[in-house]
Amino acid sequence: MEKIINEIMSKKIGDIIVDAKLSKFTTYKVGGTAKLLVYPKTIDKLVELMEIILREDIKYFILGNGSNVLFSDKVYDGIIIKLDYFDEIEINDNLVRVGAGYNLIKLANEVAKLGLAGLEFASGIPGTVGGAVFMNAGAYQSEMKSVVNSVKVLTPDLKVITLTKEEMKFRYRESFIQNNKGYICLEVVLKLGYGEREVLQEIIRDRKLKRKRTQPLEYPTAGSVFRNPRGMFAGSLIENLDLKGYQIGGAKISEKHANFIINTGNATATDIKEIIDVIKKKVKKEYGIALRVEQRLVNWDD
Repeated sequence: MEKIINEIMSKKIGDIIVDAKLSKFTTYKVGGTAKLLVYPKTIDKLVELMEIILREDIKYFILGNGSNVLFSDKVYDGIIIKLDYFDEIEINDNLVRVGAGYNLIKLANEVAKLGLAGLEFASGIPGTVGGAVFMNAGAYQSEMKSVVNSVKVLTPDLKVITLTKEEMKFRYRESFIQNNKGYICLEVVLKLGYGEREVLQEIIRDRKLKRKRTQPLEYPTAGSVFRNPRGMFAGSLIENLDLKGYQIGGAKISEKHANFIINTGNATATDIKEIIDVIKKKVKKEYGIALRVEQRLVNWDD
């Protein structure tokens, strides 16, 4: 890896962190160490980085705010790529062109202040724009699919192309990028509606208060653990099994919301993963339902 690091530095690809502690880059505040973490400065520099990665057959992972991911406690023997420098924004009437690294909550608040409607649902999703598009993030019966107009991506053969909303093949918590390895979200164009600024901001304020009441925001967590089965709520299934407060090590099923696992202060990734497995097993046994994990499990054996 030393040779790779020297090449990345000589090409001035961007900022780097050697032996990066992933607990500092994830909202669960757990995870092992990554051999290298890189912040490419531009799309061209990202392409140069990917050329090295593909040439050397190095594994890699694109990490946004780390708000929907669970890394194992093991060493990640590869490169973590963060697109924080991809944060340009341009607003032309109701079209918003925004970089993949832009903070989603910040964006939702900014467009609401301008009287642009449609992104209020995202005002409590602590991710990046790119991560939200990748996962087709959503809340309050809305999702990124409803506002995305087009997505600029880097393809597996390192070409920059633009995908239409239709080509993104959005489904519940899924997208074309997620289901086709090697595509990287670079930039998004959102098409928003119009609304009254005061009304939009009031909606955002009300939902913020509701989240504080119903979600364990005072603890490190990664949001909803499981996708909702069709016509059901995963949290209700878990709560009905009296699993609120169930704890392994420093990880615990939230007593506020059963579809949240919290880090009480000294949890390991293994603690969290074991609780996930317990929930899946009990829900399957009791209801015959195979819950699907919404969060991405990275660097695990299974």
